[in-house]
Amino acid sequence: MDKIILKGIKCYGYHGILSEENVLGQEFVVDLEMELPLEKAGISDDSEHTVNYAEVTKVIIDIVKGKPRCLIEAVAEDIAAALLTWYPVNSAKVKVLKPAAPVPANFDYMAVEIKRFAGENK
Repeated sequence: MDKIILKGIKCYGYHGILSEENVLGQEFVVDLEMELPLEKAGISDDSEHTVNYAEVTKVIIDIVKGKPRCLIEAVAEDIAAALLTWYPVNSAKVKVLKPAAPVPANFDYMAVEIKRFAGENK
């Protein structure tokens, strides 16, 4: 299956279990893979046959900047649900990275990654 990949979308949000995270906030990074057929877009060179990257990026930023969530798992679910509802994609793989998680260790980031499919029942 063909994919559109958006990697390293950085935005500020207020997600976390600790109350300080909900007040002070921190940077989050989102990686996204959307599976959808792209052959028609490639042959026609017509943007009507693909997904607008700028619109998808705005959806992601709006969700991360929006309602504070305790878990980045919930942020990832919100992103996947929005994309599968609003765009003609077969699946969405969403990775939400938390580079400044309040964990007393030296690390690059903490993250969750989910993959959801169109028409999936919860």
